[in-house]
Amino acid sequence: QVQLVESGGGLVQPGGSLRLSCAASGNIFNIYNMGWYRQAPGKQRELVAVVTSGGSTNYADSVKGRFTISRDNAKNTVYLQMNSLKPEDTAVYYCNARIQVLATKITATYWGQGTQVTVSS
Repeated sequence: QVQLVESGGGLVQPGGSLRLSCAASGNIFNIYNMGWYRQAPGKQRELVAVVTSGGSTNYADSVKGRFTISRDNAKNTVYLQMNSLKPEDTAVYYCNARIQVLATKITATYWGQGTQVTVSS
């Protein structure tokens, strides 16, 4: 009933930039927090950034000052602008959202399929 679709990953050189997008679609009544997580090979999935419905943001210490999360509530979309990328940012990036479904009014956490970001020269 609800789907999150990510786009914007790819290969970039150290110091470069990428912008990830994640669009939510389906039987949506309300979207609360939206965020980005990442998982590098052999490591646990970790929070990168989160934005509330009101626009408040929170970032992992490792990305503060380099990444910016934002959302367009009219488009049900969350973005992650990543600047000054480092090799250690290489990971699969997953979109995450707390969504209340219109038909049931049940709120649950939904995940995107993931998009690969590779930072390498």
